[in-house]
Amino acid sequence: MDDKDRLYQFGMGENFHAQHYFGAHPKGEGYQFRVWAPNARDIAVIGDFTNWTAQPFSLEKNEAGVWEGVIPEAKTGQLYKYLVTRHNGQQVEKLDPFAYYLEDRPSTAAILRPFSEHKWKDGLWMGRRKRFGFKKRPVTIYEVHASSWKKGMTFKDLTRELIPYLAKMNYTHVEFMPLMAHPLGASWGYQLMGYFAFEHTYGTPEEFQEFVDTCHQHNIGVIVDWVPGHFTQNDDALAYFDGTPTFEYQDSDRAKNVRWGALNFDLGKNQVQSFLISSALFWVEHYHIDGIRVDAVSNMLYRDYDEGPWTPNVYGGNRNLEGYDFLRRLNGIMKDRHPDVMMIAEESTAATPITKDLEEDGLGFDYKWNMGWMNDILRFYESDPIYRQYDFNLVTFSFMYCFNERFVLPFSHDEVVHGKKSLMHKMWGDRYNQFAGLRNLLAYQICHPGKKLLFMGSEFGQFLEWKCDHQLEWQNLSEEDQLNQKMQDFTSHLNQFYKNHKALWQNDETYDGLEIIDADNTAETVLSFIRKDDKGDILVCVFNMTPVERQNFTIGVPYAGIYEEVLNTEMETFGGVWKEHNPQMRTQAHQWKNYQNTLSFTLPALGASIWKIKRKLKK
Repeated sequence: MDDKDRLYQFGMGENFHAQHYFGAHPKGEGYQFRVWAPNARDIAVIGDFTNWTAQPFSLEKNEAGVWEGVIPEAKTGQLYKYLVTRHNGQQVEKLDPFAYYLEDRPSTAAILRPFSEHKWKDGLWMGRRKRFGFKKRPVTIYEVHASSWKKGMTFKDLTRELIPYLAKMNYTHVEFMPLMAHPLGASWGYQLMGYFAFEHTYGTPEEFQEFVDTCHQHNIGVIVDWVPGHFTQNDDALAYFDGTPTFEYQDSDRAKNVRWGALNFDLGKNQVQSFLISSALFWVEHYHIDGIRVDAVSNMLYRDYDEGPWTPNVYGGNRNLEGYDFLRRLNGIMKDRHPDVMMIAEESTAATPITKDLEEDGLGFDYKWNMGWMNDILRFYESDPIYRQYDFNLVTFSFMYCFNERFVLPFSHDEVVHGKKSLMHKMWGDRYNQFAGLRNLLAYQICHPGKKLLFMGSEFGQFLEWKCDHQLEWQNLSEEDQLNQKMQDFTSHLNQFYKNHKALWQNDETYDGLEIIDADNTAETVLSFIRKDDKGDILVCVFNMTPVERQNFTIGVPYAGIYEEVLNTEMETFGGVWKEHNPQMRTQAHQWKNYQNTLSFTLPALGASIWKIKRKLKK
């Protein structure tokens, strides 16, 4: 494809590798520059090669509103910016929207450097990913903020320390909060300025490529958060780039994001679609990432989602028609080119089908964060057990809709910050009971249908809530009572347990993989259900939500046989008080609800007990 075709397709919203045309690229002995700014009065390049503002190099504008020119004096490693003369004569220095490299914060100059090609060694992983996909595979995600897992680390350090930790903890995937360039660390990366630039605080693009490559060699997938709905309003970034609405909406009410102090992309503009879809494909293709979590989907779907004034669409409704069409198009293009890449939506409403196929008028995402489940279950586990019998529906309601969409069950960063307390601190009771509650909670998450996500620090029961400018409380692991260390060991064991049992993930999208035994035992506040794999092998999952041990506890089971307990969250090695598992138990031929067989055992206080059939018996 020649430059004329690339330019035409950009204007039509069809150039999905726009970074090859725009930005700065080697040309002869210098560099060629291109930037889209249709309403600018003039654009010049300033940088090390022009003595900055002393000798700006003016670009020429073509018929499509793109300014371009070749600067022979520009050399690799030098810094540059665009000096934009807006339509009103105001001059402002702007970063290059298509830059691959930016200098350290708070400066925003781009660095002249071609994107280096990595010699990938992950062919085996990529082949398996293409062959097996992810829907009938175990997915348990460790969510990480790159600069606060351990303070001051770059991805070179994380390759050395985080990857062995992920392997030790038996996670299948790691998910990073946004790694694209952002001007303020306190935004956690959710107000971006560089959609192709790697955040320099975290190291270099090459270090991140090496990190992903090494993850794949250790059978760990990598997911990255991406923010196509809104961007930072800083004047040296994308905001009103040429002095008029360029990347943002023409309507100031729609352009302004009151809630987050940001600007919303005009998702109906062809050039913006080319820009954003190019960014998504760039991260998938140049970094080999295995999934994209699209942030704040509700903000792109509904005109009234924000706190500011809004106007109805042409049909009188609140749907953002442009945002809806953009998300469908994004997923269609991604799935056409990379069907084995996981597309995940962070979305908090139920008004739009998120994971239904495009042909069924859905958005075409693979998964949606189950925010309703997360809010209900945390509210339940925060409550005093004496009152839980009255709120048991908070635990059981999700079984009514758990297959309406394909879900990820998230305990994410949003739930352990801004005064919400850490996951462990949310739990009821003294220190011992808080850890018991947390083990119970994570076991429930593992057994409930849906993929799993846990934010860093929760795996070992960190007590203090997360702060983006502090590292995790790793010193907790050396506490004298060893409860944090045992919690960490439990999470590692639980993740491996999940991977080892196909019943927990192989049939994860229909009621064929789930059978409720008893969701009505509010008096004892005990929930029991069965998970099944494709061959009909089962796990019997029983959860005691109160700190009362239930001896000779009885439930119905579908098969006569000898059952063995394969997980008990109250084992001493995990921080509990049980020294031995329940003994193997033989079923009794008794009627119990719709079951012809019963299983009786001791149910640990505030504990989970999971059973499988060791040997089936004839009735």
